[in-house]
Amino acid sequence: MTRFPDDFLWGVSTASYQIEGAVREDGRGTSIWDTFSHTPGRVANGDTGDVACDHYHRYREDIALMAELGVDAYRFSTAWPRIQPSGRGAPNGPGLDFYERLVDGLLDAGIQPWLCLYHWDLPQSLEDREGWRNRDTAHRFAEYAFHVHARLGDRVRHFVPFNEPAVFTILGYGEGIHAPGVRSREALFEAMHHVNLAHGEAVRVLRGEDDTLSIGAINALNPLHPVTDDERDIQAADYADALNNRAHADPMFLGHYPAPLAREFANLIEPDDMGIIHQRLDFF
Repeated sequence: MTRFPDDFLWGVSTASYQIEGAVREDGRGTSIWDTFSHTPGRVANGDTGDVACDHYHRYREDIALMAELGVDAYRFSTAWPRIQPSGRGAPNGPGLDFYERLVDGLLDAGIQPWLCLYHWDLPQSLEDREGWRNRDTAHRFAEYAFHVHARLGDRVRHFVPFNEPAVFTILGYGEGIHAPGVRSREALFEAMHHVNLAHGEAVRVLRGEDDTLSIGAINALNPLHPVTDDERDIQAADYADALNNRAHADPMFLGHYPAPLAREFANLIEPDDMGIIHQRLDFF
């Protein structure tokens, strides 16, 4: 029988827009997924996250279910538009109050809170300014990270800037089948680089506030292999691997983009960018 280490953590995970609901309560702003899901033809059956699992009102029941399940850790995401409705400026008190209640409830139940700052719900106000295509969004994200840590950092010890950055950039800005629904090669690589920059800036902010925090990354990785030994298939697989698996991980850990994508990012990189992106991480 397989035996796990005594310090192995069994956890569960959610995303804010997928579970919270309460999209128009307590000062929450509009996210790109609110806009996208309410656009006819974008989502099957016209489904939206307006109510979802109603976690915003039923979080105590949800914590009780987790405790009954016996999990050690809960990875949740904070909703940027709930904390900064326009993606900038002073934080929204009621929004932070909700996450404070959630964190306190988890700790009371003996469950570790693991906080992801971004699970795809960009404030629509920032998307109106070109979202992740706009370099300034990276700076706004660092400001948002500061506000979240200022309220919760005394109790939350594990932080992650982004959930699966390759997924929301490729599907949201390259293929256009996720929010915000942009289909553009140029926009894809702009978004990828600015998300990487935001990751690095957020890690620097968090480390600057408390260097004892545990900070990591959540990437979606998939093995990719050429269909045949034809050189064109080999090159295609290498490019697909770089795009899906390494466009975010390589800059994080190695300080550079993978060779097949170097040309795509060449005009986007400013002198200090790769040093900002390449920060120490504690888990992956």
